[in-house]
Amino acid sequence: MQKGKPEWWQDAIEFLKEDELLGEVVRKYPNGSLEGKGALFETTIRSIVGQQISVIASDAIWGRLLTMIGKPIPENVLKFTEAELASCGLTRPKASYIYGLAKDSDSLLNQDWNNMTDNEIKQHLIQFRGIGPWTAEMMLMFSFMRPDVFSIGDIGLVKAVKILVPEVEDKNSIE
Repeated sequence: MQKGKPEWWQDAIEFLKEDELLGEVVRKYPNGSLEGKGALFETTIRSIVGQQISVIASDAIWGRLLTMIGKPIPENVLKFTEAELASCGLTRPKASYIYGLAKDSDSLLNQDWNNMTDNEIKQHLIQFRGIGPWTAEMMLMFSFMRPDVFSIGDIGLVKAVKILVPEVEDKNSIE
């Protein structure tokens, strides 16, 4: 998994500067970037923590979870019960998903990712409880650093598109 800016980032910025819709945004925020988080297990459980809640709430829960478990690796998660994980502010289902992923981490993590398409990765990931299309897409973007992913299920992205293209009514009209 990549950490830091992907190798294609600067080429993408130069291309998007000329885009009719996104050029203004790219020029307005010249220091914006996409940075890989590196560790797949960490990115996975961070994505689960953030499902269907605000970024502020997600960050708070994530901080409490890290305080409890330390480094976000499967071995550390398994030192705690699902109830203890939930005490960080996770819902019981999310605590169960994270615990289950830690138990099944070999199957989750040990894949030939570089030889898999985006869709193959997504299909592998959504086999695990707690990982649906949105979470798999977040992982494709923030862990695998795949350049051609747009998560139509992401509320923030849909809102951003509506700002740029006011005639867009809902996520179905974005596609």
